[in-house]
Amino acid sequence: MRTRLRRGFARSSALAFTAVLLVLISPSAGALGLATFAFSPRPQSSSHPSKDYALIYGTVWSADNHPVSGIPIKIRRASDKKPRWELVSNNSGEFAQRVPVGAQDYIIQADVKTPKGQPKPEITVHIDDNERKDVGIHLTK
Repeated sequence: MRTRLRRGFARSSALAFTAVLLVLISPSAGALGLATFAFSPRPQSSSHPSKDYALIYGTVWSADNHPVSGIPIKIRRASDKKPRWELVSNNSGEFAQRVPVGAQDYIIQADVKTPKGQPKPEITVHIDDNERKDVGIHLTK
């Protein structure tokens, strides 16, 4: 008797699951709002608007024009004294940093040892809006 009850329960559970699945994926279910939750894009809430940003994308080059990895990079606003962002060039000698939108100059400096009295390699980048600026920093011997 127990075996019959278990088989009957298994059959009824499988039938119930199939029925629910058919209701959810049927075309009329969309009109009822049953299946639309899984397929509709998530609406943006007003509390989390998408934020615009500008991108500084750069490559560190050696004196013989090969990309160099592992070079510490410091980025700061031209009006600031201390760097706001610190990163390291990747295996391809590249780095990328998001910065706020708006007219601003940024100074990008490679933090490497230089002979006494020589400045560290640096460049200045001007950002106007949400844009991407590609830059290259060339190291000297």
